[in-house]
Amino acid sequence: MELYLGLKILWWLLLGVLLLGLAVMVGMDMGVGALLRVIGKTDLERRTMLNAIGPHWDGNQVWFILGGGAIFAAFPLIYATAFSGLYVVMLLLLWSMIMRPLAFEYRSKIPTARWRNIADWVFLISGALPMIIYGAAMGNMLQGVPFHFDWDLRSYYTGSFISLFNPFAILAGVLSLMLAAFMGAAMTAIKTEGALAARARSVGSLAAFIAVALFAMGGAWVASMHGFVLTHSVDPALAQTPLTQTVERVSGALLAHYRALPILWIVPALGFIGMVLGGLLLRVNKPAIAWWMGVFAWMGVLGATAISLFPFLMPSSSVPSQSLTIWNSISSQHTLLWMTGFSVVFVPLILWYTSWAFYVMRGKVDAGKIEKDPHAY
Repeated sequence: MELYLGLKILWWLLLGVLLLGLAVMVGMDMGVGALLRVIGKTDLERRTMLNAIGPHWDGNQVWFILGGGAIFAAFPLIYATAFSGLYVVMLLLLWSMIMRPLAFEYRSKIPTARWRNIADWVFLISGALPMIIYGAAMGNMLQGVPFHFDWDLRSYYTGSFISLFNPFAILAGVLSLMLAAFMGAAMTAIKTEGALAARARSVGSLAAFIAVALFAMGGAWVASMHGFVLTHSVDPALAQTPLTQTVERVSGALLAHYRALPILWIVPALGFIGMVLGGLLLRVNKPAIAWWMGVFAWMGVLGATAISLFPFLMPSSSVPSQSLTIWNSISSQHTLLWMTGFSVVFVPLILWYTSWAFYVMRGKVDAGKIEKDPHAY
């Protein structure tokens, strides 16, 4: 039983690592796309921005696949409930992810302003929309999602599409977009020179400071929200279902863990420090260090969300006692052991080849070569 409990905690942490990788690496590419028409003033500047992430963007999508795969294999009830109940949102996400590679590959194939402008708008939408959805999803998890189960664990979503984009979820979505814009601007500043890099530093710094304000607003909002408290459940080390627990909604419960262990305030503080230092470092032309501050900012934001929710993963606002937690939504011990074995091999491998690719392709993007190369992005 102790082994199963340890595996549950381990996979909660691994899920956080995968979501962090998705936010940082995929979010960086999305940020470049969303800022393409903001930072890039000419067609050559926009091509330069695309070629800054061109060698890496498709490789970075592995974090998107890993995140979905981990939820599917390790948290099947989360996967089934979220992907069926939030079907329209998932379709929007899917279509944006389909259109983005098309824009990458075909934007520069036809040298007409109209064609390339259309592609640029596709980049903006397919960059901004997924990051807004990503943040809004976190916001909705904190508030709870309207779903319930019947006796044989079939889930029913009872909310509407519009209700998912409530004020708090929109705030969380814009925060996510600002962090993605900061990461994208920092990468543009790292890989380019001249006026383009200067605009990237300016826009990235502004995005970081907007993120600080939004994170502070979100924290104050969370303090006044009703959270979820597990009042009765079976032993967390045992296999269980959402039908064997009692959950109550309590005002201020989202800050309960911080009150019990004040050292946990380090996590949201890390987010604030990363955003503030990242914005300041861009202003003094230190984009590489600023990029790493963005990683810490994401760690603080996602970590603070996870601490507020623990042990919940997908609370139910309509029937709180059927909320999904780490204890009742996870796979069997046998499955988790296999998944852990695969992760021990493949997660370090992914980290290694991603680092190697960035090292090999380091340096500035040469705008002159791009202008002469019809095969460049």
